[in-house]
Amino acid sequence: MSKDPLLQPYRLKSLTLKNRIMITSHEPAYAEDGMPKDRYRAYHETRAKAGVALTMTAGSASVSRSSPPAFNNILAYKDEVVPWIRQMTDACHEHGCAVMIQLTHLGRRTTWNKGDWLPSVSATHMQEPAHRAFPKKVEDWDIERIITDYADAAERMQAGGMDGIELEAYGHLMDQFWSPATNTLEGPYNGSLENRMRFSLEVIDAIRKRVGNDFIVGIRYTADESLEGGITAEEGLEIARRLKATGQIDFLNVIRGYIATDAALTGVIPVQGMRNAPHLDFAGTIRREIGLPTFHAAKIPDVATARHAIAEGLLDMVGMTRAHLADPLIVQKIVEKREAEIRPCVGATYCLDRIYQGGEALCIHNAASGRELTMPHEIDAARDRKKVVIVGAGPAGMEAARVAAERGHDVVVFEAAGEAGGQVRLTARSQRRREMISIIDWRMERCLEKGVRFRFNTFAEATDVTGEEPDVVIIATGGLPDTDVLREGNDLVASAWDLIAGDVKPGRHVLVYDDAGDHAALQAAEFIAASGAHVEIMTPDRTFSPEIMGMNLVPYMRSLQDKDVRFTVTYRLKAAHRSGNRMTAVIGTDYSNYKEERDFDQIVVNHGTVPMDDLYFELKPASRNLGAVDEDALVNGRPQPLDRNPDGAFALFRIGDAVSSRNTHAAIYDALRIMKDI
Repeated sequence: MSKDPLLQPYRLKSLTLKNRIMITSHEPAYAEDGMPKDRYRAYHETRAKAGVALTMTAGSASVSRSSPPAFNNILAYKDEVVPWIRQMTDACHEHGCAVMIQLTHLGRRTTWNKGDWLPSVSATHMQEPAHRAFPKKVEDWDIERIITDYADAAERMQAGGMDGIELEAYGHLMDQFWSPATNTLEGPYNGSLENRMRFSLEVIDAIRKRVGNDFIVGIRYTADESLEGGITAEEGLEIARRLKATGQIDFLNVIRGYIATDAALTGVIPVQGMRNAPHLDFAGTIRREIGLPTFHAAKIPDVATARHAIAEGLLDMVGMTRAHLADPLIVQKIVEKREAEIRPCVGATYCLDRIYQGGEALCIHNAASGRELTMPHEIDAARDRKKVVIVGAGPAGMEAARVAAERGHDVVVFEAAGEAGGQVRLTARSQRRREMISIIDWRMERCLEKGVRFRFNTFAEATDVTGEEPDVVIIATGGLPDTDVLREGNDLVASAWDLIAGDVKPGRHVLVYDDAGDHAALQAAEFIAASGAHVEIMTPDRTFSPEIMGMNLVPYMRSLQDKDVRFTVTYRLKAAHRSGNRMTAVIGTDYSNYKEERDFDQIVVNHGTVPMDDLYFELKPASRNLGAVDEDALVNGRPQPLDRNPDGAFALFRIGDAVSSRNTHAAIYDALRIMKDI
């Protein structure tokens, strides 16, 4: 028997969990027509197979039509969900993994113009800033209906074979009743804490009458909103005492904070550059004071922190949810004493930001997560060993090298710089974003373990590549910053990457013109503003930095808004010309013929990159596939055909920004889906 605290079994009511690691409820937005079909099942089954003790699905499943999905939630109010739930739970149970689901009514945390176009309802008319809709203040007949909806949904989950359910009470309808900040009702559902908890207790009672006493029912709740006029820590403890006193709640999953704004959400779910496990000790206090089984997850990205949480008695089950997006094999690697091989979560929160913009959860550097039906998490060895030459050691090239090496190939990587990383290494120059370098470091460790040879400080020519007598050539040379965006004066501007790299020093009165909308512009602006300069960030778009998305925008705003920084939207930089020792910016707009001129002493442009593709085109005629990619095979996870040029000497592919200016995830996905079959 292992003595590792994380690998000890835990008894929850009648359910024995085989270890102390869980995946907390979250919504990856993989549902189809509101149902957890094959993709959803494969995502959870992969993590179950790797040994996680408990996987919680949905974040959250909607119990009512008046709770339309905010981000492709599972529709627990439909009877047709039951067989899909059964398929998912059966698949996970086959691997000894318990399965639960989170049920909720979103209250005001959704909108009215989705689903059946019913008004959202809440204990207030006040808008939730994040979702913008103004809810209807709930009436008595709404409450009666919603209580029944909860009980119906719980019964469906029990029929689907779930081991239990978790009720959601942070930012959703239940705690919108609890919180004095969001409850403006009159009568028996507001005023005293007893009244504010009345709705939740009626829901719990209705659920118990429907599913019986043996079925596990827990609650994920905010024990401290950290909000003026909201639920205090003292009141949060009292809520827990009252929940325990019902005898109907089997576990608490502790949250601290509120989620009505992007900034508040990062307090609950910290992003890159924020402290790890900020609420762990608080959750431990709840466990000690209340005595119910206690779960918790909030930026617990590594095994050491998780092990500490269990060893010190702070938690009974520790949630590693984003960590399992980065590496679903965490438990398997712990058991096999391969902790050093765990792919790290770098806190980029690309996963959640995509969901909150209507996308699907994807890990910034594990392109197989959410794509389990077509992409592998474990790379199979190839039948025939090949010589693979890769040019470029950014994220695309490093992933290509890792996968090729895992396949058992002989791999050589040429890199013009003195070390690997490309734009990721420049990104990591920011103290706040230094975790990003783990994307490269993890791949470098895997490559060195497998014998990949690196030739740094080598600007590869075609003869260098062909001299290796390769079977496969991967061009991952990335791109150069594109500043050629003005009618005149392009020679006067610097790129955002010039500032980030330190190749250009910041001026004192700087215009950062950004029409790419990604991290580079704001990271350059942070660097310039920190020097004490005045910075104006200008974009022709109706909002700035749309590619950064809500949660990642928060730390930028915190670092910029207390400095001499101005944000200007819907204006386009047209031209620049010298004006003495300064530059005059000619500024227009897409909306009219308006034009103005203003002086700056530095203009910085962020306009993506132009592919460095000369080597690719030089090698293309000598390749077997003439550089072609079969898109149908690529999308569906099949090997690439290589029959366009029978006289060709090698297969040739280019990936990442060497194709077009995109992002880190796209570069890594390119590499994985090309290399997995080589």
